[in-house]
Amino acid sequence: MSIVVPEAFRQQAIAELSSFRMDLYAAMPRRADALFELADALLCADGPVRALVELALAPEHRRSHASLYAALNRGDLDADRLRCAIAARSVPRGPGGRIVLAVDVSAWLRPDANTSDGRSFCHTYGRRENTHEMVPGWPYSFVAALESGSTSWTALLDATRLEPGADTAAVTAAQLREVLRGIFNAGHWKIGDPPVLVVADAGYDGPRLAHLLRDLPVQIVVRMRSDRVFFNPVPDDYRVGPKGGQPRSHGVRFALADPTTWRDPDSDTEHTTRRYGTARIRAWHRLHPRIWRRSAWSDHQGQLPIVEGTLIRLDVDHLPSGGTPKPVWLWYSHPTPSADDTDIAWHAFLRRFDLEHTFRFLKQDLGWTRPKLREPSAADRWTALVLAVHTQLRLARPLSADLRRPWERPQPVERLSPARVRRGFRNIHTRLPCPAAVARPSRPGAGRPPGRPNRRRAPIYDVGLALVSNQ
Repeated sequence: MSIVVPEAFRQQAIAELSSFRMDLYAAMPRRADALFELADALLCADGPVRALVELALAPEHRRSHASLYAALNRGDLDADRLRCAIAARSVPRGPGGRIVLAVDVSAWLRPDANTSDGRSFCHTYGRRENTHEMVPGWPYSFVAALESGSTSWTALLDATRLEPGADTAAVTAAQLREVLRGIFNAGHWKIGDPPVLVVADAGYDGPRLAHLLRDLPVQIVVRMRSDRVFFNPVPDDYRVGPKGGQPRSHGVRFALADPTTWRDPDSDTEHTTRRYGTARIRAWHRLHPRIWRRSAWSDHQGQLPIVEGTLIRLDVDHLPSGGTPKPVWLWYSHPTPSADDTDIAWHAFLRRFDLEHTFRFLKQDLGWTRPKLREPSAADRWTALVLAVHTQLRLARPLSADLRRPWERPQPVERLSPARVRRGFRNIHTRLPCPAAVARPSRPGAGRPPGRPNRRRAPIYDVGLALVSNQ
């Protein structure tokens, strides 16, 4: 019995991976063969991708290097069909067995690409002498499903390029709606299940995101800056004075940086952690920010809403690096959560940092930001291919073998990193279907005659605006 069950599990993994590859090919209405072989070359290439043209040397890429660039520049990949295909596969569960989605923005920096349109000023840190800089590039908003426990794996579900001056909260809300629709249609969430948790960093306006998604079974957990100010609800016994006037909308002030304004927490618990010592978690229910009719709320019709939630403060004894620990403030869109819901919320937020491992893998190993593409549409196709490649690696985890280097420690299959799974994907590739047709021999075109200069100069574009974070 111990032999039959693993083999049956492997056959199920092969069937799911093969089905996704067929759906991926069906999502390519134009130049599908070249795009599919490019994805296979990215999957099976040895080592990190340093240049896009080097993928044409992989045995899985049976076409010329010119077809590689032609597929990205003039091909087509249906992002909606790809999103549905990814959501139809297994979605990992986060803390508490709930679906936990992380949203974040990662930039494809293009400071010298003056002929590329759609660039925005992207915030970066540490490129030079550990300073904050605004560098031109293409920012992409990612949505990923998180697992429980410490891991370098996430399930990337969607990636959308943000236009210059885009409202981050509005674009993220629309993106989450599409992702959640795919999850609901696939049957991963049913009526009666706990709401989906969405975790984000301080660059997102959590209350506005919760307001935009108020009609969905979603709860938001967002980190807050330590200088934010919130308000308690208006007391039930409040009455308008004899002279009349507008009723109050805000109660007593609650400043995160001023402990004298804090009331007694509604819950106060302690947990012993392995890396941070004793962690103290305090929560205050029914707190809301003051919303002004400006910026993203300037076009709101009617009275401005009161978006209540729970503030969670995390304090730890020490940091693994030896630095001085600072408190972490979280805003949870559930106004009156139980102690268990509060623990699930802050545990889910800590798992958000697994997305940073995914970004590093996309950029350093898969070479997401390596190609020097001119058109934003070509960058979108390449990004979608990278998402499809990462999904295939995730689905191939049960099939992978530990092809470790002599200096690497042995790891069980469930603990292999994405880079080590990719290292052995060529052995898995031989058992998978390849719908791409064999390339037909052809002769290269004549090209531009010698001595004739290029008279079709590419236009020069200015860098657009920075993103609107609504903070």
